[in-house]
Amino acid sequence: MNLSDLPPRAAPAPELARRMANAIRMLAVDAVEQAKSGHPGAPMGMAEIAEVLWNRHLKHNPANPAWADRDRFVLSNGHGSMLIYALLHLTGYDLPIEELKAFRQLHSKTPGHPEVGITPGVETTTGPLGQGIANAVGMALAEKLLAAEFNRPGHTIVDHYTYVFLGDGCMMEGISHEVCSLAGTLRLSKLIAIYDDNGISIDGHVEGWFADDTPARFEAYGWHVIRNVDGHDADAVDAAIRLAKAQARRLDGKPTLICCKTVIGQGSPNKAGTHDVHGAALGAAEVAATRAALEWPHAPFEIPAEIYAAWDARAHGAATEAAWRQRFAAYAEAYPDLAAEFERRMRGELKPELAERLPALLDAAAARTDAVATRKASQLALDALAPLIPEFFGGSADLTGSNLTNFKGCTIAGRDRWGNHLSYGVREFGMAAMMNGIALHGGYLPYGGTFLTFSDYSRNAIRMAALMKQRVVHVFTHDSIGLGEDGPTHQSVEHVPSLRLIPNLDVWRPADALETLVAWAAAVQRRDGPSALCLSRQNLPVVTQRAHADGAARGGYVLKDMDGARAVIVATGSEVSIALKAQELLAAEGIPTRVVSMPSTTVFDRQDAAYQDAVLPPALPAVAVEAAHPDFWRKYVGRRGRVVGIDRFGESAPGTVLYEFFGLTPAKVAQAVREVLA
Repeated sequence: MNLSDLPPRAAPAPELARRMANAIRMLAVDAVEQAKSGHPGAPMGMAEIAEVLWNRHLKHNPANPAWADRDRFVLSNGHGSMLIYALLHLTGYDLPIEELKAFRQLHSKTPGHPEVGITPGVETTTGPLGQGIANAVGMALAEKLLAAEFNRPGHTIVDHYTYVFLGDGCMMEGISHEVCSLAGTLRLSKLIAIYDDNGISIDGHVEGWFADDTPARFEAYGWHVIRNVDGHDADAVDAAIRLAKAQARRLDGKPTLICCKTVIGQGSPNKAGTHDVHGAALGAAEVAATRAALEWPHAPFEIPAEIYAAWDARAHGAATEAAWRQRFAAYAEAYPDLAAEFERRMRGELKPELAERLPALLDAAAARTDAVATRKASQLALDALAPLIPEFFGGSADLTGSNLTNFKGCTIAGRDRWGNHLSYGVREFGMAAMMNGIALHGGYLPYGGTFLTFSDYSRNAIRMAALMKQRVVHVFTHDSIGLGEDGPTHQSVEHVPSLRLIPNLDVWRPADALETLVAWAAAVQRRDGPSALCLSRQNLPVVTQRAHADGAARGGYVLKDMDGARAVIVATGSEVSIALKAQELLAAEGIPTRVVSMPSTTVFDRQDAAYQDAVLPPALPAVAVEAAHPDFWRKYVGRRGRVVGIDRFGESAPGTVLYEFFGLTPAKVAQAVREVLA
């Protein structure tokens, strides 16, 4: 606890605490029963744990869920969503009882799994198991970095914990290994994970498929582990959390795992301790039996006034935030520039200097005449942008020298040092999900790199960023057969088209340095979703001029036109230069064509119909060329058009040889144009 914070609320009397926990249980039971759908077991089993954390330890203000120095709470076992909905309702967030009655119904604020931006107080969307703990690791990392960057002696403005509930399913998912290993290495001591060790998953008792020594596993990661806590003994849970918070303040502090033994569905006389209560309504008879067993005589969704009063966190939360704001005012007086920078970054606003300087940066990029790989052009863009975007937090999954995600002046983050670039190790999925947590926490704009083919490993976290509308940038290099000798295991064929299928993900495949800078500028200026930059290993010639920047920013534009054009050739990335050479071949035969560069189909598709038709006239037949699976391009070229692409896996050979072998050549593109005109 920061010395300027208000002390936590006192523990309620044992009988009152029991009834407060039972209020959680019965809200979960009643909501799932009414919906005839849901997971009552985890909320019932974790009710005492939730009461202790939320009533006695969690620093939050229900009236301001976005307060910068609040503790973060993540329900990684998100199927137990009624647990957090009950807590938010009871503590005074804007989640009235009518919303709990509408659990899992269309347009309610209580969807089947918690969703950030839908329910006030929900910090992240937790559906796929394991990603919640990964998000929490990212949040804890962001807290540690911000504290190191902004706190000053006598002025502590960043000082909060990240708490996460997780169950056996999260522990079984491989991503938990990736992120928890890294959390231990980085000593994220203010991360406190509470493990609901109930031994049950959907298929039944887990010992048949999950017999790990989980405490030993986390000790091996470098975590502080508190074993064998009775999750139904409020005093024991309270003591464990106090111990975790105390050791977090040590210089050698570690993240903490509190292992709580619980009974799933605690309170249900006939289903507790079984998988029957994991993911299904109890049924009317068992609901009645549970009411009797818990001595809860109240009607469905009815909470006694004294229980509401005991849970109400609004006054304490407002006072706690007010104390922090008083502390922040003193900080702002002593360090006005730092305070203004902190507030700007927590608002997610970019410095105005970026917009002011961007035209000059585009001029410089357009002035380049040398052929460079777009991965190198990306690094050059980072060099130019980083001084204007101090909130950049970059990294790579053990491929920094290949992805080129580091930039001039970047500082490497480590266990005991602040930095703005992190080696995540060979943890693509963990990196992507941690970046989501960093973005959700606020204060940093995360980006991370790996090879494009390994986007398969991180795909679900990419999808979650898109669903949560988070500003995260994925730098995917080695984007095609052009990478050469590493062969088909590393050569992306289907990845760019498949990434384009993720709603709300902007996918960029730039052709040269100018388009790469345009892509980076669009990605950082976008505030409602993630972006993926797919970049070449091989050098690419300059194909654009400064005048093309505005069109590139719209996703697609006419790169080179000819009077009386009879067909359109559309290309992206490394194939744009092939399209231009095909245009020259056809011109020599008296066949004028138009070349369209489309660095981002997703952005182009958001343009109005008039612009799209001006770039791709419906009356002109079209040929698309991309070193990727051809099916995607049918929506642009239609059945009449042609696509020059790759519908099989690659080969191991130099990139230039492979382009010839697979027919990604000017001659093949020219032949395709002749065919559509025949």
